[in-house]
Amino acid sequence: MKISSGFLAVLICIMLNACGNTNQINGKTMKTAHKSVAFIKEHLSANQRVEFEVAYWGLRNQIKDDAEFLKTIDNKTSFDIIEIGKASFTKNKAAGMAEVAGYDNWDQMIAKQIEQRTEQDRSAVDSKDKKGYPRVDYKMHAM
Repeated sequence: MKISSGFLAVLICIMLNACGNTNQINGKTMKTAHKSVAFIKEHLSANQRVEFEVAYWGLRNQIKDDAEFLKTIDNKTSFDIIEIGKASFTKNKAAGMAEVAGYDNWDQMIAKQIEQRTEQDRSAVDSKDKKGYPRVDYKMHAM
């Protein structure tokens, strides 16, 4: 009886530990990392999502080796990734990289990204989908 209750206690601890890391990136494999990132993005506000995506993919562009990248992002939260992105931006700005040369600070770069995405969303509407087309109604008659 003691073994089964001890086993149950260990099982509960493992389950709570596994379920408690939902806001962290699981960096065991690229597949689990992408699933974690997708889950995290769903639970962020629109502005935080843009900031997180810019930081995540900027980090991915810097670290080409999969193993090193996974080690870097493992058990990191969205806020950790954003902080890494901000530090990277500052380092790249000081180094004079062309991608960040046009921005004064991180917030200005994020604001520009949000503006571009908003503009893309507006232009993504197909002009043919606008109202004004005649309706086609069929009259159903009994034959």
